[in-house]
Amino acid sequence: MKIFDIASMCLRNLARRKVRTLLTVVGVVVGTCAIVVMISLGLGMNASQEALLAQMGDLTIIEIYSYGNTQNGKEVVLNDDMMAQIQQMPGVLTATPFYNPQNLSATLYAGNGERYKTGFYNIVGVYPQALPLLGYELISGSWEEAFSSPYSMVIGQYTSYNLEDTRRKRNNRRDPYPDITGKITEPFVDLSTSKLILRLDQQNENAKKVEYKPKVTAILKEDWARGYETSRGIFMNIEDLKKMEADYVKANDIKVDRNAETKYQNAKVKVVDIKYVGAVEEAIKDLGFDTYSMETIRKPMEEQTQKQQMFLGIIAGVSLFVAALGIANTMLMSIYERTREIGVMKVVGCYVRDIRAIFLMEAGCIGFFGGIAGVILSYIISYLMNFFGLNIGMGGASMWGGGNTGAPVSIIPSWLVIGALIFSTLIGLVSGYYPANRAVKISALTAIKQE
Repeated sequence: MKIFDIASMCLRNLARRKVRTLLTVVGVVVGTCAIVVMISLGLGMNASQEALLAQMGDLTIIEIYSYGNTQNGKEVVLNDDMMAQIQQMPGVLTATPFYNPQNLSATLYAGNGERYKTGFYNIVGVYPQALPLLGYELISGSWEEAFSSPYSMVIGQYTSYNLEDTRRKRNNRRDPYPDITGKITEPFVDLSTSKLILRLDQQNENAKKVEYKPKVTAILKEDWARGYETSRGIFMNIEDLKKMEADYVKANDIKVDRNAETKYQNAKVKVVDIKYVGAVEEAIKDLGFDTYSMETIRKPMEEQTQKQQMFLGIIAGVSLFVAALGIANTMLMSIYERTREIGVMKVVGCYVRDIRAIFLMEAGCIGFFGGIAGVILSYIISYLMNFFGLNIGMGGASMWGGGNTGAPVSIIPSWLVIGALIFSTLIGLVSGYYPANRAVKISALTAIKQE
């Protein structure tokens, strides 16, 4: 028999017992829908967790802390050589210290007659190439020019508001927050356009006067998840900052150990993908440093979600198992009713493989059509859950207080739809395998005699 003949006979046989076929298909619909919805809820939980963690910080960034760390009784130093070693670790995209000089005090002046000034307490030295890779965004300037000139500065979005008016005793500061009328007052001076003077503070009258003329080359977009510096801080090339610190020490005749290498207390590492975070963090800890990353929060949440997904999957699997039993029962009943028909096909010379193919195709069609209807129903349920914002309260995000992340409750990707259709069809074929084999083993003479 040709495949077209087998297919047409299969559809006619299913249509002959419409009610029984429909009830069997409904069982597959319920099972398929249960699996798709449960998996989509699990994907929604993962998306909600990632959105929650993204609000708290970058998932691919590891912070390193070094406050007199020791290993095997020996001090572990976080310096440029160590940063280069960390940079070479597999999976690391970039690494940079966040250097706050201990021996530096300076004042930044702006405006005519140096009328406006701000303390230089919030300056951080970094490797120039690291900031864009760490995910910092600019609202003015470009990364290509950000550290192109000596003593260039990349400032936070509202750093200009740090300036105070030295000629006023009252209202000598402004802030970027709207007043009762909703109006936002501009800063006294825009640091990005004003001529600046950076003067090292003098601890005594005999100290040498040292000053620089820095230039603001870029302005960062405020992002508290990436640190205070994006709001009111200043980034500089770490080498420029070290040079200024050395000048300050020399001018004020400060006694320091000049043979001691520069030690960093804080650094940040960004990996290329979240899957590398755990391995890189462990490697850094093995070097003797303390670390922190969102992995410490993400891992327990992920494990909890996996347990919940397994529980939901078992429930859905039971539904589909019941549907499989329904298909097997339907096919067995069909064989009993069509025993004489099977015998006639054998007598007229129909191949055994064709008879088996007929019953397998019928079972497969029940699974396939049930899968299609189940997927459609799943889309409807998923849409309603997302539209009304239903939350079953089982996701990691709910547990950790992240219910309002903006992530959908249910997510049905294309691979889930294709997988559901293939799986439901296979369930039908597997369920129909035993009835099909039973059909081909029926004796032709016995089948013909049966009424």
